[in-house]
Amino acid sequence: MPTLTMQESSALVALAREFATTEIAPRVAEYDAQETLPRDILAKLGELGFFGGAVSPEYGGLGLDYVTFAQVIEEISKVCNAMGCLISMPSGLVGASIERFGTPEQKERWLRPLAEGKFFGAAGVTEPRSGSDVAGMTTSYVKDGDQFVINGAKAWITNIDIADFFVTFATGDRSKRHRGVTAFLLPRDTPGISVSPYHGKLGFRPLCSGDLVLQDVRVGPDAVLGEEGGGFAVAMTAVERGRLGVAARALGVAQSCLDDARAFATVREAFGREIANFQIVQSKITDMAVGVETARLLVTAAAAALDRGERARRLTSMAKMYASDVAFRSAADAVQIHGASGVSPEYRVGRLFRDAKVLQIVEGSNDLHRALIAEMELGLRPAS
Repeated sequence: MPTLTMQESSALVALAREFATTEIAPRVAEYDAQETLPRDILAKLGELGFFGGAVSPEYGGLGLDYVTFAQVIEEISKVCNAMGCLISMPSGLVGASIERFGTPEQKERWLRPLAEGKFFGAAGVTEPRSGSDVAGMTTSYVKDGDQFVINGAKAWITNIDIADFFVTFATGDRSKRHRGVTAFLLPRDTPGISVSPYHGKLGFRPLCSGDLVLQDVRVGPDAVLGEEGGGFAVAMTAVERGRLGVAARALGVAQSCLDDARAFATVREAFGREIANFQIVQSKITDMAVGVETARLLVTAAAAALDRGERARRLTSMAKMYASDVAFRSAADAVQIHGASGVSPEYRVGRLFRDAKVLQIVEGSNDLHRALIAEMELGLRPAS
């Protein structure tokens, strides 16, 4: 059950909008260019409770309904997609897996400070060769008494610069595919863990991504999250939440593209009149406006389905795919409307364009989602 009244939810969304406008907007261009995250802004977000998201208040979260959760992410992402990502992560795989599968001790050690913004975490799933195919991973472990010795590498792991711990996965027997996978909670300072960050990414630049290397990492049974061999269920526990979060972020990006294109079109003149008077510009604005409105309807429908307790596989997949496609098309049109100004750092549409492209890839590429949706429609895959 939601912990906030309708009035309280509306006030929280308004607070997110105000914070993004006053605290994040004046600095986002600078920290995006520097590929860093301002820790003081993260601290303020933590003080205001924004990392609590959908995590239960029992463990320091806000216990938000998913509609409000998506609206908060959208408001932050209108200004900075990276910050929108960060506030969604405790409610995604990193936090949700601990909330569902963790022991009471694990929840107190990791989930509570994560939801309160005192800790940051990262999920180590993707691998250099197998991508996000959890069942096909090559990172492995062997048992040594009651100890687990882990070796392998993960790629494109977000938050490797600020993560205090990693939720990661390894197989004890590759022949068992997903049945051989176990989930682990690894403190950052565990011997054998090293990270290698990427630089100059196309988008998402403030979020530090890179390789997570595990070399003879030795941990005890208290590091196992869930049951040995039950890691696949852990990895899948927050798939729908993750897709909803990306969809809400994409919606925020698309809305900002529309806002900026509309504002620019009414002040930029060409051939003696505002470019808003040209039919080609009007056509782009129309497509952007329709895309944003329909994406918002789909995001809200997916969030409402999760609030009803449904898995909502079909709706969250549709929302992620559609909203991120709308974001990219809107960003491309916004840059085109801005003309030469669209490639200038003085305008944010260039940054929105870079981030929008990446939103089509994360949480399952949109090509994958098209296949998943088709399979669900054809009865080849369960939709709930």
